[in-house]
Amino acid sequence: MKKYLVIGNPIDHSLSPLLHNYWIKKNNIDANYDKRKASNNDLKNLILQIKEKKISGLNVTVPFKNKVIPYLDEISLEAKKTQSVNTIYLHEDKVIGHNTDIDGFELSIKHLKYEIKNKKILILGAGGVVPSIIEALTRMNVLSISVSNRTKSNAEKLKNLYNDLSIVNWGEIPDFDMIINATIIGLNKDDKINLDLSNVGKNKFFYDVIYNPKQTNFLEMAKKSGNIAMNGKLMFIYQALAAFKIWHQINLEIDDETIDLLNS
Repeated sequence: MKKYLVIGNPIDHSLSPLLHNYWIKKNNIDANYDKRKASNNDLKNLILQIKEKKISGLNVTVPFKNKVIPYLDEISLEAKKTQSVNTIYLHEDKVIGHNTDIDGFELSIKHLKYEIKNKKILILGAGGVVPSIIEALTRMNVLSISVSNRTKSNAEKLKNLYNDLSIVNWGEIPDFDMIINATIIGLNKDDKINLDLSNVGKNKFFYDVIYNPKQTNFLEMAKKSGNIAMNGKLMFIYQALAAFKIWHQINLEIDDETIDLLNS
């Protein structure tokens, strides 16, 4: 039986095992997918286990998307551009790191039929998934991208990858059409983002990368003020779909059953 894992810290919130094991069973694959809380000290050994074929594939979440890169033999062009890896596999005895978050975000926006071209975007956070979101937004020809992070220096580092970014102080809210919460604030249900978004107007698009819990305070705030609110469920499904294809060479489509699985 093949073994797959998602690693992160925190990891309890991850629904990757639920989704991947659902697809594994549906396609009669002899495999199992689990989640594991990891530390920096675990990364080298986990990659070694892939090389030794004890683990067939890894998904990587917070805070290891960048930290895992030095242990890999090669990374894809997408991973190189964003310095972010979320899917790892063995190919011709080399451990390869790839980034499926870019497609995950882009396809989620297309699925929602949101017209994002020429829109002003504000991203909250500067962690591992943010370069992937910026790359996807750039592909979709948005007008501008501003980034705000509690530790401003981490946001400034993103300009090494994307020099057209505007970096704003935490608490400053520039005019935007779409605001994306890419922080971990909201993973605990009582988490509050502590930003004053009461005067941003209506019909703005609030997008939270967090998908579990389904409704964060960030999204509740959006709904109360008459704005559009969407969690990261579709991004999560689409990035997982791409990883599944890499590992199993099976093309899947998102259906209502898959979406309902995560709503239960």
